[in-house]
Parts: sequence; C-alpha cells; structure tokens
Amino acid sequence: MSSGLDAQRLLIFREIARAGSLASAARSLGWTQPAVSQHLRHLERQAGTPLVLRRPRGVQLTEAGQTLLRHAEAIATRLRLAADELDALVRLSAGTVRLAAFPSAGATVVPAAMGLLADRHPGLDVRLREAEPPQALALLAAGEVDLAVTFAHPAPRPDAASGPGAALAPEPETAGASDLVRMVVGEDPLMLVLPRSHPCAEPADVPLPLGELAGEKWVGGCERCTANLLAVCAGAGFVPDIRHGSDDYVLTQALIARGLAVGLLPRMALDAALDPGVAVRPTAGLRPRVLYVSHHRDADRVPAVRGAVRALLDAMAAPV
Repeated sequence: MSSGLDAQRLLIFREIARAGSLASAARSLGWTQPAVSQHLRHLERQAGTPLVLRRPRGVQLTEAGQTLLRHAEAIATRLRLAADELDALVRLSAGTVRLAAFPSAGATVVPAAMGLLADRHPGLDVRLREAEPPQALALLAAGEVDLAVTFAHPAPRPDAASGPGAALAPEPETAGASDLVRMVVGEDPLMLVLPRSHPCAEPADVPLPLGELAGEKWVGGCERCTANLLAVCAGAGFVPDIRHGSDDYVLTQALIARGLAVGLLPRMALDAALDPGVAVRPTAGLRPRVLYVSHHRDADRVPAVRGAVRALLDAMAAPV
C-alpha cells in the first residue's frame, strides 16, 4: 500500500459512490468512462484492496470502500469550506450568514443587527430562524445555522457582581459540542410587570423587592424562565403561586394588564412589545440574564460571520 492516497482520486471515488456507477460518474464529471475506471484502479492499488464490486447495474462499495468514502466526504466538505472562505475573503458581499435567535432577541436586537449588515454589506445574504436557546444550539451544532443568539439565567449568587465589565469575554461553550464557542455580548435585566392599578405599580424607577409580591398570582414563562422565577422567589423567601404559563410575552402582558397575575419579564421582551395596561418596575437584587452569541470554533475567521458578530455587538450597544 502506498504511503499516501491521491486527493483527486478520492474525490473521483466519491463521485462514483454518489452516482452508483462508473458511467454515471463519468457523465457527472464530464469525463470518459475509461478515464474514471483508470483513476479507480490506481486508487485501489494505492489502497491495497478493492473499493467497489462491479455489478450489472452499477457498483457496490466494499467495506474498505465505505470506510474510504467517509474520509472522501470529509475532504470534499473541507474543500468546500475552503472555497467559501476564500470567496468571502475576496467579496464579503458574496457570503451567507444564517442566524438562530430566541424570540425577544429576534424582535429587537437581531433585526437591528440585520439592518446594520444590510447597510454595511448590501449583497450579504442574512437569514433568520427563531429558536429557543437549546434548539438554536442544536441547529448550530448540526451546521444548519452559522450563529446562535442565546441567553442563560445566572445561578443566584448575591455576592457576585453583575456589571458589564466582562461583557465581551469569550468562553468555551459547555452545552454540547466541543467545537462550539460562545461570547458574552450583553445583559438583559429582569423587570417586574404589574397591572397599572396595582398598589405597587409606582414609583416606576424605584426597585421593588420580590417579597412585596409574595401573595400574588404569577405568570410563568418557558421552562428555563419558570425555573429562574422559582429560584429567585425562593431566594426572596417565598414560593410563587404560578397560575398561568406562557412563553409568549404578549399573552403574558395581556393577562397581567387585566389584573389576573403579575410577572417577571426581561427588558428585551418589553422593548419588543409593551402593553399599555401594565406597569414596569425594576427588581431589587436580581442579576440580569446573560446574552450570548455562539459559533463554531473556526467560524470567526470567515469575514461574513465576523461581520455579523460585529453587527450584533453594535446593535446590543445601541440605545433602545
């Protein structure tokens, strides 16, 4: 067996496997069938074993052929990524950036970032999918999106500062794949939302301790948000009476506006849509949820992805 395999012949072999026959592969490549057959024979000599079995209606991969095909597919993928990266280096506007973002980000900072990208790089194709953080990270790990905008509620730690000092510090993604990284891009404070007629609705700019609402009915949110509500209320010394559950911040506010409950919503959700029937007050002693942008470890070398991250950072920093 040769010390190395010819990369071009590996790609020809991949086309034979995909096409199912030498004749079909030759047509796809624009070559003659004898030329394709010759390359296959050379590759089999290099491999030291047959890679295909000739059948009346095509070819069947041997076990060695199936093994080699996996590597040929990986080489083809890397070559395609290399071509995309080179093209992006030459013409940033030729690239495509696919984003996944949770709903309130998708209604606020992400459209602002997309607008910035449209102004800076008019030909860049930017596509958005709405997805909660676990689904967004799954899409990213599967290669279906290039960037995932997510959030996480910090574990209650009264002694920890939550200022913006570390807002741009990168850290490894721990939610699954080892080749993903995430960057902290901002914070989203949690706000108490009450009916306008509630005795605690004013003063709007003064933080309200959670304990003041211990006897109220509450609206819970998504699974993570409800878990956070239970945790912060436990820290305030009570168990909230959660009567309703919705991850739709418009519905949540509609229930609150009609005096049916109170709730805890992130500022970003209120920026997206604010019901005139609710009052909003800051909370005392609660840390904001943390906002992240995640991507594959090498993706920040792609100018289109790097430009999208820059636009997201600029949109996060812009005043509402």
